Amino acid sequence: MKAAAAPSVNNARVMWIGETGIGDIASVGGKNASLGELSRSLRSAGVSVPEGFATTASAYRAFLEANALVPRIKELVADYRSGQSTLRQAGAAIRELFLAATFPEDTAADIREHYRALCRRAGEQQVPVAVRSSATAEDLPDASFAGQQETFLNVAGERAVLDACRRCYASLFTDRAITYREIKGFDHLDVALSVGVQRMVRSDVGASGVMFSIDTESGFPGAVLISAAWGLGETVVQGTVNPDKYQVFKPLLANASLNPVIERHVGAKERKMVYSHGGDARTKMVETTPHERRSLVLSDPEVVLLARWAAAVEDHYGRPMDMEWAKDGITGELFMVQARPETVQAQKTGSTFRTYRLRQQGRLLTAGAAIGDSIARGPACVIRDAKDIEDFVDGSVLVTRMTDPDWVPVMKRAAGIVTDHGGPTSHAAIVSRELGVPAVVGTRNATDVLANGAAVTLSCAEGEEGHVYEGLLDFAVEEVDMATLPATRTAVMVNIGSPAAAFKWWRLPAAGVGLARMEFIINNLIRIHPMALVHPERVADPEAAALIEDLTRGYPDRREYFMDVLATGIAKIAAPFYPKPVIVRLSDFKTNEYSHLIGGGAFEQPEENPMLGFRGASRYYSEQYREGFALECEALKRVREHIGFSNVIVMVPFCRTVGEADLVIKAMADHGLVRGEAGLELYMMCEIPANVVLASAFARRFDGFSIGSNDLTQLVLGVDRDSEQLAALFDERDPAVTTMIAEAIGKAHAAGIKIGICGQGPSNHPDLAEFLVDQGIDSISLNPDTYLRTIPIIAAAEQRPGKQA
Repeated sequence: MKAAAAPSVNNARVMWIGETGIGDIASVGGKNASLGELSRSLRSAGVSVPEGFATTASAYRAFLEANALVPRIKELVADYRSGQSTLRQAGAAIRELFLAATFPEDTAADIREHYRALCRRAGEQQVPVAVRSSATAEDLPDASFAGQQETFLNVAGERAVLDACRRCYASLFTDRAITYREIKGFDHLDVALSVGVQRMVRSDVGASGVMFSIDTESGFPGAVLISAAWGLGETVVQGTVNPDKYQVFKPLLANASLNPVIERHVGAKERKMVYSHGGDARTKMVETTPHERRSLVLSDPEVVLLARWAAAVEDHYGRPMDMEWAKDGITGELFMVQARPETVQAQKTGSTFRTYRLRQQGRLLTAGAAIGDSIARGPACVIRDAKDIEDFVDGSVLVTRMTDPDWVPVMKRAAGIVTDHGGPTSHAAIVSRELGVPAVVGTRNATDVLANGAAVTLSCAEGEEGHVYEGLLDFAVEEVDMATLPATRTAVMVNIGSPAAAFKWWRLPAAGVGLARMEFIINNLIRIHPMALVHPERVADPEAAALIEDLTRGYPDRREYFMDVLATGIAKIAAPFYPKPVIVRLSDFKTNEYSHLIGGGAFEQPEENPMLGFRGASRYYSEQYREGFALECEALKRVREHIGFSNVIVMVPFCRTVGEADLVIKAMADHGLVRGEAGLELYMMCEIPANVVLASAFARRFDGFSIGSNDLTQLVLGVDRDSEQLAALFDERDPAVTTMIAEAIGKAHAAGIKIGICGQGPSNHPDLAEFLVDQGIDSISLNPDTYLRTIPIIAAAEQRPGKQA
């Protein structure tokens, strides 16, 4: 039922949100206009928006006029600008004016009638609502105004709704809002405020969070980033908890048979916000249960549904979006409660690629989520409470528990920011990105371990995890305009170990991933020996058993932990390069490396020379590791067939004989990875002299070779690559090694298969890259940090006289 409102948005005092759209920002503000647009235009895409209404800019201006507030506001702002009063004094005085004022009767009547209609529709006498501010200069493409105005939750009753609306008006002049408008150059009286009143989603007994239709750190456009926590959503927005994190690969969402979730991370979620019954406070913070802390908030189907909504919203607006969602804990329904333009990555244009790299090592003091990709250094300025904000020293590294909009004036003057609480979508993260200030958020202990005044270096240049080091470390900055990079006939790929690093380098014009090391994911993310998950009863070390129990909590079948983490790790590496080939090498730990994994001591025997021992292909068909290899195969099968990355190629390392190749291929087929089925290609590392000598025979069993120059050099020259004493003899450019490489390339081409190189050599030695081009190699895979400077060398080699296309 529609209330008897005025005939148009331009002069109406109150409108149903569903009657508004994105063209009505001047009337109902960015937040409410966006909600109206979602409700009106995206319902057919399945997007659910809680029902509600909004007061308009006309109502706000009528409020100012009825209470003669404009002249007094101008006077108080002028006093602040001239230095006759402080920001705090001016803001408090203006807010008092609003709180002492009253609504014009026609506006009050409209608000009451719309609230009554909302109650009738809900079948309740006093339906709880969320009352949110929506400024007419808010949620713009170049200014987020994140958290500048107030939100009031669990508001019930006509009088309480009117009071909350008045308090929203007053919040247009909080100290933080005044400061933000001053920074952005907005006239205070040109900005009007609309108030959105929406039926509360019972997320107090459910969950809520934030999502972006773009990766907020790297700017990778193919991923949806979702943060989630128990209870009301203010904890995620404000950064008072470390939430769960999910990522979904957008291009595969169109296929309903796939599950393109490429990351699940359980956050600490120590507290949650719920309704408060009795007393003045409408909400309160409570501790979460141990079960809630260790459980994922969302199921995969819920994550995928939210990601579909995010993609639909982005498609509708034609730009990356920043959204809030809520889950009703009673009905299980999901709702979109806010959508606004993403304001940082969306503004980055041009082809300039800037990278930061530490030149020194330092003692790690704390770590958290990396915000931005740069490095900062300076004295730590530890401020635990906003009341002490004036103690901040310009140019220092701000260290605090969490930030809210009150902190913006000092955040923009900081070299870097470190917080105890919050995730990648918290207030600290959003504002840090917008200000271009690197931050490490959610460390959980920064205010305890970082001493005030101590010199620190903050690095966000090492992947998703940001680090804070002791001392002022030296670092380098490199900037390259990718538009100036020459084209090459040779496919130039990248070597990627860390899933987080894959997102960092997505802008490189790489032809794919020439080497993704499975053991990096196992060592750094899984951490447990696979056989210890298959046979936990054989782990006698009580400390290792306890660690396994802790890491696999939430997985009734411990093997599932290994397969799930490995599959999503591989998927995250594959995502930025899809549909280009991503070559994933099966595990190639040596026995001493395997034994260092949790529980590994029960399954590994010491060897005199692990480099030449039980490694690579020989493990996969052996009784000692066969069950662990099955887990690797199942993870790869999930990546290709269930998540959807059919661009993943599987590569076998350290395959000593042709007979061993047959055994490995059979073992893979037994575990569901059959060469040729579903387009599966199998490659082999060409890194043993026998691989070169018998290349023609190996080529009949594989679709491609990848030269591992490190091991090939070691075995051709008889030089232990880890020996410091023999380091001067280890050289991939030695004639004996280059002769073997040339022979491998010739035999591969004669057999009609592709051959590339993924070893360190071309990254370290430009003249080796030139040699490889001369030999007609199909692909060269480089370390990402050497990619940009090696491309011109490869292009120049291709253009030398005598080289043909």
